[in-house]
Amino acid sequence: MARFTIFGNGNMGSAIGSVLSDGGSTVTHITQTSGGTVDGDVVILAVPYHALNDIVAKYGDQLRGKVVVDITNPLNFETFDSLVVPAGSSAAAELAAKLPDSKVLKAFNTNFAATLSSKKVGADKTTVLVAGDDASAKQVLVSALEAGGVSAIDAGSLARAHELEALGFLQLTLAVGAKLPWTGGFAVAR
Repeated sequence: MARFTIFGNGNMGSAIGSVLSDGGSTVTHITQTSGGTVDGDVVILAVPYHALNDIVAKYGDQLRGKVVVDITNPLNFETFDSLVVPAGSSAAAELAAKLPDSKVLKAFNTNFAATLSSKKVGADKTTVLVAGDDASAKQVLVSALEAGGVSAIDAGSLARAHELEALGFLQLTLAVGAKLPWTGGFAVAR
């Protein structure tokens, strides 16, 4: 199985780590307070959007050649009324431009921690949508997630991160407005 390094051990970092561990993957965490070394082949950035630049500045050399998964939703958390990336772009595209020697993927931003932990959205299995330009990198993540008990779908190229971030934005605003529970979310029924 793959080895994962997860930046962050909050709700999302812990939930993602649990799914991956359940599937037999090795998982280590790097936090703001503990620091650490990137030892995984796949690195998941389970941090807020505004933390990405600091991670790139501090760990950019260690991210070369790695699969780097951006889970962020780049929205204005003061107003919850807009995304903060340029129209037509995405946080994942910005990250990929800063890490040209990494294989950047977008995933988990359309999932809540509770649905990853329970592996269910209502009566349906939790589905993680994965976008990226490297087919083998996506397959490593999809296989590890499926081994951990959730579904995963290849959502296309990294350009699809724009749509995934819009979907994540919608889901978050619905939850903040109490129109959707944090234990719910969008499901993919097959």
